[in-house]
Amino acid sequence: MTDRYEGAFFGRRKGKPLSPRQVQRMETVLPRLAVDLSRPAPDPLSDLFDGDVRAIWLEIGFGGGEHLLQRARETPDVGFIGCEPFVGSLAKAVSEIADTGLSNVRLHDDDATGLLDWLPEASLDRIFQLYPDPWPKKRHWKRRFINAANLDRFARVLKPGAEVRFASDIDTYVDWTLRHFRDHPGFEWTAERADDWRLPWVSWPGTRYEAKALREGRVPRYLTFRRL
Repeated sequence: MTDRYEGAFFGRRKGKPLSPRQVQRMETVLPRLAVDLSRPAPDPLSDLFDGDVRAIWLEIGFGGGEHLLQRARETPDVGFIGCEPFVGSLAKAVSEIADTGLSNVRLHDDDATGLLDWLPEASLDRIFQLYPDPWPKKRHWKRRFINAANLDRFARVLKPGAEVRFASDIDTYVDWTLRHFRDHPGFEWTAERADDWRLPWVSWPGTRYEAKALREGRVPRYLTFRRL
């Protein structure tokens, strides 16, 4: 595992050293949970999971895993694929999955574009991207995950009527995201009133990044887009 990938949508992959317990879990539990992109995707995709699932949701960049794991606990009949390249965050999620016995979560520890290209067409029912790195400097905007090419990827793997849910506390990235989805023929913004983007979704657990934004006086926005 390298520390940095050229052209990826994230920076360094490693932070603080893992504890011995986390290392053990990464060596013994992660292989069972990891999506193997070297093999063709199963048909149906639900065969990734141990039990029957009625839908499959993807979270890109799950960070501390607060949202991913709560959703997995409260909807055991949904299969979750979590994508997170940062080792510390991944190790935390792996440990909690092992401790709680969740069977409806699978993980990918690299750039989400490879995973999106691997997934079958029209195989996902929902995609989340919550508080992604906004890359605020203009020279870094090309590293923002929301772009025309990745929206093409979203459109390919989402079923008609499926949703993309996006949250950010950075106004310029919210505007950027709205503009890119507006310009893509495969999506529509579902908001009908201000509360649709001011208030979070039902059963919203929050994330550590949202809590930090609120402490620092920034205002989160919650955007929902529908696949046409």
